[in-house]
Amino acid sequence: MTALLIIFAREPLPGNVKTRLCPPLSFEAAAQLYHSFIGDILEEMTRVEKCSLAVAFSPPESQAFFRRLAPPDAHLWSQEGADLGARMARAFDRGFGTGFGPVMLMGSDVPDLPAARVAEAQAVLTAGQAQVVLGPSHDGGYYLVGLTTPQPGLFSGPAWSGHRVLSDTLRLARDLALTVHLLPRWRDIDTYDDLRAFCRQRGPAPQAGWRSRSAARRLLGVPEPVDFQAPPLWRKP
Repeated sequence: MTALLIIFAREPLPGNVKTRLCPPLSFEAAAQLYHSFIGDILEEMTRVEKCSLAVAFSPPESQAFFRRLAPPDAHLWSQEGADLGARMARAFDRGFGTGFGPVMLMGSDVPDLPAARVAEAQAVLTAGQAQVVLGPSHDGGYYLVGLTTPQPGLFSGPAWSGHRVLSDTLRLARDLALTVHLLPRWRDIDTYDDLRAFCRQRGPAPQAGWRSRSAARRLLGVPEPVDFQAPPLWRKP
């Protein structure tokens, strides 16, 4: 079977995305920044070999926006469920039900996550080395979860707004006798401190998240490195 990566994303409408960055950002600026997050993630994740892409979008009426932005062969699904756990479980059900496997899901707050991290998760799951892969984030949650089979029990327990999402999920995995592989820790960009740290990072070009990092520096008035070269505009495949 073919692996599937589902990207959870919201339409970048002012006042509906990245509001924890406001202030210092305006709602409009935060929406523009998040727009660049989605574009960077979609571009980078097309580099994962032998893996199809899907976007689980919100709100339901935003399908046309994501069809314009996503690669033409990407699957588009509206998020369904009363809370985040239910929406994630439903997305996995759709992925496995469509015939994919393994299935992975990531958020849209990690614009600089390299495709190699997803490729590692895919390899571990495909080889049967673990039934669950989790990518820990610095805030106590996780930026990616991958499964070999549907596991709705993993998404019915954690308090999604707290700092114990990862530890709660690991406990649930133990209770379900599931083997777990942990990816390297990565930083979600949720708060002003996260954004400042993101602006300070640099690395060799081309680098995942270049456009988002450049946009963040511009919005916060942080100078670009002296050797900075503006990345080209992304054109979807």
